[in-house]
Amino acid sequence: MKNKKSSSSFILMTALFATGLSGIVAEYVLATLATYFLGDSVFQWTIVLSLMLFSMGLGSRLSKSLEKNLLEAFIFIELLLSILISLCALITYLIMPYTNSIWLVMYLMAVVIGLLIGMEIPLVTRINDNYKSLRANISGVMEKDYYGSLFGGLFFAFIGIRYLGLTYTPFVVGGINFLVALLLFYYLRNAIANRQRNQLQLGFVLTAALLGLGLFLAEPIVLYGEQSRYREKVVFTKQTPYQKITVTQWQGDYWLYLNTGKQLSTFDEWMYHEPLVHPAMKLAQSHKKILIMGAGDGCAIREVLKYPDVDSIILVDLDPEMTNIGQHHPIFKQLNQSAYFSPKLRVVNADAFNYLEATKAFYDVIIADFPDPKSVEINRLYTREFYQICKKRLRPHGVFITQAASPYYTTKAFRTIEKTIAAAGFQVVPIHNHIYTFGEWGWVIGMKEPPAASIKKQLQTLTFEDVDVRWINRESMLMMTSFGRDLVKVDRAALEINTIHNPVLYRCYAEGNWSYYF
Repeated sequence: MKNKKSSSSFILMTALFATGLSGIVAEYVLATLATYFLGDSVFQWTIVLSLMLFSMGLGSRLSKSLEKNLLEAFIFIELLLSILISLCALITYLIMPYTNSIWLVMYLMAVVIGLLIGMEIPLVTRINDNYKSLRANISGVMEKDYYGSLFGGLFFAFIGIRYLGLTYTPFVVGGINFLVALLLFYYLRNAIANRQRNQLQLGFVLTAALLGLGLFLAEPIVLYGEQSRYREKVVFTKQTPYQKITVTQWQGDYWLYLNTGKQLSTFDEWMYHEPLVHPAMKLAQSHKKILIMGAGDGCAIREVLKYPDVDSIILVDLDPEMTNIGQHHPIFKQLNQSAYFSPKLRVVNADAFNYLEATKAFYDVIIADFPDPKSVEINRLYTREFYQICKKRLRPHGVFITQAASPYYTTKAFRTIEKTIAAAGFQVVPIHNHIYTFGEWGWVIGMKEPPAASIKKQLQTLTFEDVDVRWINRESMLMMTSFGRDLVKVDRAALEINTIHNPVLYRCYAEGNWSYYF
């Protein structure tokens, strides 16, 4: 009898370890989904995890109302969790085209899943009360749940989000709940009445059928949901550990999106990349060593390679999948003219901030082509601290340039970037250009010397006859260095400097008014 009790308790503890793993990964999946669909990662992770923890507390309270058939109730909860967790991403993709309130659907899922997870520990504790003393019961239950949470976090960070993505990670997690229910049903079936046993068997069959159908339809559903977010036809989409990469096509041209943010169009990408690269390259006294950060599509590399005196180019991009696409995907390989295969290029897949902090190298030109500062993570690459490191790694007569969003549609963000670069010790000159597929866009150039007014005069006299360019010329530099009044009135003196400890830029960006363009 003692061995039987010990065996039953071990089965329950194993189940709780597995549910601890499943529960924490479910939280991470929902928070990551909310970040992808709704943006602002800090806000979404805070809200989703807070909602789930609060709901877990409610679930624990509700579990008091279950007075009998506790094992059957626990197995039923595991089956429900298996369905909801496995299908949470697909539900989001299915509903998204039909509502502007997808946030409500996602938060509701977080609440329901949190309620069910909250019922697990109290129920297992009460079931295990038949096999263990109170002291051993409580400590064992909490121990196994916490251990499971650790393994769940490791699984999500190193396996789930890296190799399975947001489409298939939920199925693995939901599958764990299903296996827990199956394990308990098999080993403790003698403790279940015949009627409940038959009902649970039907539940297993229906759950397995739903999961199988979900797996079969996963890719079409995700593609359907993705397509609803874009006006053009989606021809490629992939979730990486860092971002969602999507490529669309319309009338023979292609668009690249990162986390739904437009990055380039083959229709007019040179209108962006020529201002990004050539003014800085022309201002620099030397081109021997060039650092490009971001720009995984390879177009900036293509432009830099037009200068024969370039000795080496370091490309630092966080996402190896993006650089792999830039190197091997037929669309981008043709677009960047196989720039990735230049012997002058070395690719480093790393965080640009960390790379600059660690490197001992100095550069003649530093080009920052990061996504717009929509989140705290990207905001870090637009801070005074980051620009100070760039200045430190720049040679005395070197040039730094960064893309700076739109001076007209995100005026406050553009001027904040300009002011922050100046606060890092640079002499700064903003430039802008109209890109058909983007609207009005801006960049900020920084040099250690001479004064900004002198840099601006140099820019206005630059010529490009010796470079194979499609659009940029001396006349365009007069236009690019000239600004009218800001579309949105900004008190530049009152603008705050964007720093790591005071990340104001991503909030400024969120205040932008794209309705002027769309």
